[in-house]
Amino acid sequence: MTGRALTASRSPPWQAAHGLPFHDTTHAVESLAEALTVIRRLWTADQPFDFHGIHHHLTGAFGNPKPVQRPHPPVVVGGRSAATLRVAAEHADLWNIPGGDLDDVVRRSALLDRYCAEIGRDPAAVTRSIHLPVSYDRPGSARAAIAEATGAGFRHVVLGLPAPYPADVARWVADELVSR
Repeated sequence: MTGRALTASRSPPWQAAHGLPFHDTTHAVESLAEALTVIRRLWTADQPFDFHGIHHHLTGAFGNPKPVQRPHPPVVVGGRSAATLRVAAEHADLWNIPGGDLDDVVRRSALLDRYCAEIGRDPAAVTRSIHLPVSYDRPGSARAAIAEATGAGFRHVVLGLPAPYPADVARWVADELVSR
């Protein structure tokens, strides 16, 4: 309804702070896939529906009002495991991976392409996004990482800026990372 995206993530500290259980990876990824199926149906179904998965069960579920975006808000799935990439292939409009070794990131992107092809989805339908750490002392390294990532097909870059943030941090990003 707001014109924004749905982002699904998993974080032990965040979950603990909110009193939520932290499940093993298999459970979490299966639950995520089911939840994204349910959410998409809540956004798009014209009639109430039932859903009986392993982790989620709904009877007579119906979402109203519907989101402004059509057919639904963009779904962001983040992660690097093969299981998470399968979920991204099926559900994501944008896939985000934590940066690191660019060769590994490119291999993961190719694996996502393969998983998309296996289910008959155009791999280009999933925008690639990467989270890159930034050092205020080494902006040249960040610029090089951004160039490498965009050269490898990543169209969305999330900059991991360390706190505490310097005064005028947005100007620093624009001057040191974007405009050069």
